[in-house]
Amino acid sequence: MAKRCTITGKGVLVGNNVSHANNKTRRRFLPNLQETSLLSDVLGMVRVRLSTNAIRTIEKNGGIDAYLLNTRVAALTTEARQLKRRVVKAMEKKQAA
Repeated sequence: MAKRCTITGKGVLVGNNVSHANNKTRRRFLPNLQETSLLSDVLGMVRVRLSTNAIRTIEKNGGIDAYLLNTRVAALTTEARQLKRRVVKAMEKKQAA
């Protein structure tokens, strides 16, 4: 499984460990990813792999539905775009009924 946030697209960064003797060895900075279940108003429970920063942003915006609907499509990852399409379709279906 890729170490990448579904919503923000944050991934692995690379850098160096630098010792006191100034020796440099390569290392990886891993994002703080969490497998979380978010409650969508129209889809129910949605399981996604998010960074903690994305979880805070979603909660601040009032939930996954509100976040996806208020965010530009260009700013979303492909997985988030698919989720946004599912939310929009479900909302249209709910309003038609």
